[in-house]
Amino acid sequence: MSAKREPRGTVLITDAGRGSAIAFIRSLGRSGWRVVATDSIPNSIGFRSRYAAHHAVYPNPEHAPDAFVAWMLDIVREQQVDLIVPITDTAILPLSAAAAAFADICTLALPDPDALRKVTDKQQTLDLAESLGIPTPKTRLVTTVEEACDTIASFGFPLVLKPRASKLYHASEGIEAYSVTYANTPEQLVHEMRRFEGRCAVLIQQYCAGVGCGVEVLAHRGKPLFVFQHQRLREVPLTGGASSFRQSVPLDPQLYDYTTRLIQALNWTGLAMVEFKVGAQRTTLMEINGRVWGSLPLAVHSGVDFPRRLVELLLEGKPADQSAARPPETSYQLGVRSRNLQLDMVWIAAVLSGRRRYPFIRQPKRREAVTALLGIFNPRNRFDILSLEDPMPGLAELPRIVRNMSSKRKRLHA
Repeated sequence: MSAKREPRGTVLITDAGRGSAIAFIRSLGRSGWRVVATDSIPNSIGFRSRYAAHHAVYPNPEHAPDAFVAWMLDIVREQQVDLIVPITDTAILPLSAAAAAFADICTLALPDPDALRKVTDKQQTLDLAESLGIPTPKTRLVTTVEEACDTIASFGFPLVLKPRASKLYHASEGIEAYSVTYANTPEQLVHEMRRFEGRCAVLIQQYCAGVGCGVEVLAHRGKPLFVFQHQRLREVPLTGGASSFRQSVPLDPQLYDYTTRLIQALNWTGLAMVEFKVGAQRTTLMEINGRVWGSLPLAVHSGVDFPRRLVELLLEGKPADQSAARPPETSYQLGVRSRNLQLDMVWIAAVLSGRRRYPFIRQPKRREAVTALLGIFNPRNRFDILSLEDPMPGLAELPRIVRNMSSKRKRLHA
């Protein structure tokens, strides 16, 4: 009987119920790391993974950031954690603000604070891109309804209203979240802008049609070490948002060049995804995602094990010790598809409903929704969470999806 292998170290993962967090838990567990799965949700499905050696519930950082940080300091000592990997901005922002408290206790998988500010502030992101010659949407920063209406003459419709920051962190008070919205008439613009006025600055942008693509990297001091690209096939909401179904595609030289310029200018260390909209006439930068992205499971399915590589980089110095000489690793399996099952069911239901909120955005045909539903049973497609190797998180996700769809159906008929 073989002796039990000692773990390489202990890594704490936040937001354990997310598909990207579960991809981390599985990857690190398979690689010999001891994983502590944490979440603010007591019945988080990530707790059910066979690779979670320990799990615990933390105070919700959205409402109690100070309590969240204090809790993290306690569990780091209790579980002898070597590295914390915060999955969402809700966990990243308070941990980044309190990074000094963790300095002599454990490592935080966080970028440099200045680099983090530049990617969370969308105006700073655009300014950086323009200074590097990277195309961006026509944009104006506004704070009032009147300023927003002044853009109509030069921008025309449709317009995108993008909060300057998706999440605003207020020490001791909590985190405010804002989402992107659209306007196709002056009345819509006034209505949507009133939701932001007095709360946060907004980037008014021309709407850019095209296909969403993401270039994902693990970098060390501005040098990409591992690179992967995916194309969005379906998004929730239909207007644009998180990808519910996506596929691995060849690395586009132009997109990779733009990504490399940004990562170098930021002197970025860690994981990042640079998002582009690729249209028939023009490619434009959408944003830089400086956290673990939702479609991460696709990269792992395609052979790019970002979770393992990140932890090895931060705790063991691999492959940073040879990064100066070697080119980035850009090989992976093409044509791999993976779905976030819960979001894909929302997409299917939205298309079947036939409601069209914005006429300038293509409404998929109902037959596409039927095809998507049948495609769930295609064995060639992968799932973000469902897995024969580690079945419990996926099985726990199924009743959650049923409850979610039932709730949406009741609201529609209320």
